[in-house]
Amino acid sequence: MDEKGVTYDRNDPRLKHGPDDEPTVQQEVYLVLTPEERAKGFIRPVRTSYLHKTCGSHTTMALSIAETYARNPSFYGGTFCVKCEMHRPLDEFVWEDGTRVGS
Repeated sequence: MDEKGVTYDRNDPRLKHGPDDEPTVQQEVYLVLTPEERAKGFIRPVRTSYLHKTCGSHTTMALSIAETYARNPSFYGGTFCVKCEMHRPLDEFVWEDGTRVGS
């Protein structure tokens, strides 16, 4: 692992999956594509922040997570809202340009 808070190991026991039903803290680590995979290029723009349509809050993410979205837009099934303090399904979020996160 080259960056605090991320892992390349899908079997890392610190990973948690699925949406939250009540507020929680962010995960200890998030799964990202390896630097080698991200270096192959992006099929979407690298965007580092998004809007939660439910509460209107903007959340900013680590560059490695943003690059993972850009390389493989369907890699994640949900993301975190800093205001709601919950991981929620991607259909609740849009990039700052208005396009749906994960597409």
